[in-house]
Amino acid sequence: MREREIEIRLKEEVKRAGGLALKFISPGTAGVPDRIVLLPGKEVIFVELKAPEERLRPLQLKRKEQLRKLGFRVYVIDSVQAVSAFMREVMG
Repeated sequence: MREREIEIRLKEEVKRAGGLALKFISPGTAGVPDRIVLLPGKEVIFVELKAPEERLRPLQLKRKEQLRKLGFRVYVIDSVQAVSAFMREVMG
């Protein structure tokens, strides 16, 4: 399964829940997560998407920790099953 297929599933699931999964592009700041997920009545959540078995690059790990230290949740999703688990957790 490719990263793009997982990303499409994430967007569909978030939309079905009444939210948005916005593409996160930050000119001048590399390593930011792929998506900002906004769900009704929930906090901002950052999501990095990976193909199965892919790992975060060192800069992505750094950005993930920076966001976590600021109090944000950051998820790494690498499968369709992980999308479902993510949705259950954040909507719970």
